[in-house]
Amino acid sequence: MNRPTGVTIIAILSFLGAGLLVLFGCALLFGGAIIATLGMSMPSAMVGAGVAIAAVFFFGLAALDVVTGIGLLNMRNWARIISIVLVGLGLLFAALGLLSGLLHFRIFLMFREAIVAAIDLWVLTYLFKPDIKQAFGATGF
Repeated sequence: MNRPTGVTIIAILSFLGAGLLVLFGCALLFGGAIIATLGMSMPSAMVGAGVAIAAVFFFGLAALDVVTGIGLLNMRNWARIISIVLVGLGLLFAALGLLSGLLHFRIFLMFREAIVAAIDLWVLTYLFKPDIKQAFGATGF
């Protein structure tokens, strides 16, 4: 069976997300290096180390996104399941961001989080469609 177009789109979104995570991790490393270099006290060094740890976390997430994207392109069911978990977490955080935007009445934040939530909902419903599950060879989840 050929790969459905939606799966290719989701894989591309995964690669784009990985690229953004790498850029964000690099920005954190750069900012943390500046903080650690400019400050000569112990707290600034601790902040620099904390930022470096956060950057490594983002690089790890980027690697997971790349592996998942490759798995989706190769129609691996484990990649579909990892995508469902990651998108589910993304939907949860988008909902929290939407609530935060509503509480503080930040229009741009609400708009952005609504778009993210809509994309996440589409991906979740798409990956649970019976014909998509069958294309991945899934028998259960």
